[in-house]
Amino acid sequence: MESPLEINKIEIEQETLNHLNTTRKWSMFLAIIGFIFLGLIIIIGLLAGTFLTAFNAGEKSLGIPESLMFIPILLLAAIYFFPVMFLFRFSKHLSHALQKLDKLELHRALKNLKFYFAYFGVLIIIIISIYIVVLIIAGSSLAFLKGL
Repeated sequence: MESPLEINKIEIEQETLNHLNTTRKWSMFLAIIGFIFLGLIIIIGLLAGTFLTAFNAGEKSLGIPESLMFIPILLLAAIYFFPVMFLFRFSKHLSHALQKLDKLELHRALKNLKFYFAYFGVLIIIIISIYIVVLIIAGSSLAFLKGL
């Protein structure tokens, strides 16, 4: 009769390890590209705020100081940072797990992959909710304009 430990045991074959290694390489590539784009977003945000302030000709104002225009871009960069970080951590831990055949490192890698997908799932739910609210507001606004 098999013990409960033997039933819950998963063995990973060499072909699966090769697939995981390929996944690790692509996730590291995407994480590095993500960090590069993150740096570019921050630089563009800072330059936008600087140039809007420097080239302000004293004409009509936007309602907020031009030097603060980089804040939405930095907020976008902060939102973008977390999935890139989770993807990088996944790749790093998976690399260690495959080199040492370490179960704990594989657990850490899959935990970061879970965070990566959970983050995007929550972000998608928030974006869809915002779209629904905007559509409801736009629809109710059109109802008032119909009578004009």
